[in-house]
Amino acid sequence: MPEIPDTVLLEERAELAMNAVAGLPDPDMDGIPYFSADLLARPATLRHGDWDYGSSHGRLLDACLLARHMTGKDTWREVEEGFRRRLIGFFGEDGLSYRLARPEVGWPANANLIDQRAVLLSLTTWYVSDGDPEARKVVDRHVAALKRIAVKERDVWFYPASEYTPDGWPSPNAVALHLAPDPASFSGRLIMPLLRYHQATGNEDALELCGWFARLIVHKSGVFGEDGSFNPARAYRSGHFHTRLGTLEGLARYARHAGDHELTAYVRRAYDWALGQATAFGWTPGDLADQRYEHESCSLVDLIGAGTTLAGSGHTAYWGVVERFLRNHLVESQLLDLSWVESAPDTSGDEPGWTTHVRVGERVRGAFAGYGAPNDFVCDVELGRGHTADVQACCVGSGVRGLFWGWNSIVTAGPRAVRVNLLLTRATRQVTVLSHLPHEGRVDLDVHEDLPELRVRVPDWAGYAKVRVTRDGGGPGDAGGGGFDGTQAGAWAPDGYLSIPAPRRGERITVTFPVPETTSTEVAAGREYRVRWRGDDVIGISPEGTARPMYSGRKVHPTAPRRDYTLTRPAKEWAW
Repeated sequence: MPEIPDTVLLEERAELAMNAVAGLPDPDMDGIPYFSADLLARPATLRHGDWDYGSSHGRLLDACLLARHMTGKDTWREVEEGFRRRLIGFFGEDGLSYRLARPEVGWPANANLIDQRAVLLSLTTWYVSDGDPEARKVVDRHVAALKRIAVKERDVWFYPASEYTPDGWPSPNAVALHLAPDPASFSGRLIMPLLRYHQATGNEDALELCGWFARLIVHKSGVFGEDGSFNPARAYRSGHFHTRLGTLEGLARYARHAGDHELTAYVRRAYDWALGQATAFGWTPGDLADQRYEHESCSLVDLIGAGTTLAGSGHTAYWGVVERFLRNHLVESQLLDLSWVESAPDTSGDEPGWTTHVRVGERVRGAFAGYGAPNDFVCDVELGRGHTADVQACCVGSGVRGLFWGWNSIVTAGPRAVRVNLLLTRATRQVTVLSHLPHEGRVDLDVHEDLPELRVRVPDWAGYAKVRVTRDGGGPGDAGGGGFDGTQAGAWAPDGYLSIPAPRRGERITVTFPVPETTSTEVAAGREYRVRWRGDDVIGISPEGTARPMYSGRKVHPTAPRRDYTLTRPAKEWAW
């Protein structure tokens, strides 16, 4: 195995997360996954919930497919096939995905509109990943059903309730769930997978729905204020961050696809407003009411997705936002330490079909925080809703998608230049990026093909005067090809990236720069946290957490430690 810097590897984190994806299915329920975990309970508890069906299966199948591409491993194929089989089995004759009835608790069979997004997401990934005609057949019927059941008025299409039934609208459970007809939850979040499916297949119904849903959100719904703020009305789930940010991610993609710069500006106002409610390292409030004390990993993933879309549309300053979120709260929210979790020795306390206490910690190792605090995997505060769920299946699946969005964006290739957008380690067909951050301000670039130009984003905090580039392998540069520094004419491209002309196959290019240590005061749900930074990495937070503290174990060395690891280098890249 080759030696690489022992720094954050997003593909390795995806592999670790697959332990939780594989650990959630309940063998007593034919593999229906548990939805949530209470890790503070003694013993810890895994619970089923009404999100166990299309929502959980969609998220977890999506994670399987993305992790397979990132890692190049097929280790979880049996788990993946189980999610495929059950997901297809949830579809009704009308083309919608249905939750199974649980009469003992009053849950009727229904097609929940929130579930449809996760289902469509995973089926689209299935088709993009494998080109499976079975997936395309199912999605075509699904998209047709989503179009058919929409209420169509002259200037707007919408869904009038949270759930659709075989008898039409609505469902009694819509009242029990306290879900009003929320345009972001039911329609806005569908835009992203609908658009990707259209781009993959040319399905015109999918593109038409994107247009109508974008119109609904922007011109009719009042979900977002003129300044980009989230509507805090209870009827709209009190400005629920996950659904709002997921809607923005879809709108950003639709704006880029349509060349609609006005819509991009609309997204940026709301995205920038949301960043003002979050911390610089990626903690977000759950909503603007009782959930504002709880961070849901799904929301952070939406921020990462929207950030990569905006940055890829030319607003490159958002790459720095995305990198901070990936380096900090996404990877720090992943459960790796189980020393604080207590599981039961046997099944005597289980309630089959509903709860288990056996091997809970081992099963959810690799999961991302369901509801967390800025400094703790667990949110256990006196305010708001108090302690709820520490792990949720939706966040497990979303966490892998966040890793994928970051991993897929580290290097992007165009006809005139290959760009290194994020200073994280990754191998591609054109170049391998080896990051020594945060220990050293150093990034090694191993070139695998002759390129017209290589551009590297250097963080704003690194300045330019002390940026150095060395070239080993015969590439052109000043003074016979040895390198250059950031003060030289021609060192920078018009987009602000460092420009390295005509790299040659076999060349190693090393970029170095200073890494400052700074402090900031971050406010989360009205509470202040003192944060120590080294470049983009948080190296400490005060006060520290208590249940499973975050950031307190991070260490910085004079030079980056080394490790043996073979990076995945896909023969064929595909993007979302």
